Amino acid sequence: MPDEDIDYSDIPPQTGGGWRRVSDLIPTENKQQITLRLDADVIKFFRATGRRYQSRINAALREYVNAQKKAV
Repeated sequence: MPDEDIDYSDIPPQTGGGWRRVSDLIPTENKQQITLRLDADVIKFFRATGRRYQSRINAALREYVNAQKKAV
């Protein structure tokens, strides 16, 4: 089907500046590079989830921190 035959009438108009990376929303000063030893199966699990697996590890650790703060 040629592009000119595609009906776009049911798609709302786009507003805003488009997509942004999550890393654009968090100041780089907020991050610190460290060396961390993790169990091989933990790394394997997170790597299997795809790109940006380190961000998912960070999110899991943040959930733990938030839960500990609520428990105190």
